Amino acid sequence: MYSCPECERSINQASDVCPYCGADQKALADAESLLAGKPVKKKSTKRIVLVCAILLAILWATAWFAVPWKMSGSRMEAESRARDAMSSIQQAINAYQASEGSYPASLESLGETVRKEAQAAQSSRYSLQYATGRPDAEGRVGSYTLTARPGNFGYLSYYTDESGIFRATREDRAATVQDPAIK
Repeated sequence: MYSCPECERSINQASDVCPYCGADQKALADAESLLAGKPVKKKSTKRIVLVCAILLAILWATAWFAVPWKMSGSRMEAESRARDAMSSIQQAINAYQASEGSYPASLESLGETVRKEAQAAQSSRYSLQYATGRPDAEGRVGSYTLTARPGNFGYLSYYTDESGIFRATREDRAATVQDPAIK
């Protein structure tokens, strides 16, 4: 408890305003400190700069995560690019199978065109995975799977195999042969 400088009645120390006379205790304390020769605490420019820097850092961090999602275009564009890349890769795989009598052991053996298509899918934040089936006794591969997983939640995940049917799911997992076929 202390006394109000205006009405000199006892009031609580935590009071900002005197309940008896309505005097602003903070303003009176600042005035008293000026009269006593003590400087009044003001908000320093360092503190303001620090708060602005923190706000800018938060905005920058938000942009850091938001911008890459927008750079790959809309969801439909990204899904279309991934599907087109898979279709081109599948054509190259089928051409290889027609000439060699076996599916390739890896996509690297299909050349530059397939590499460019895989990069197109990756630019849309899709990762492609090619897996072959077991080779037969003569070492020929008779089956394969090609999947495309999105880096963005809610985008279609694609699956295709030697049948040529594309399958997709929006679930957060790789598409499989059990998922519905798409056109």
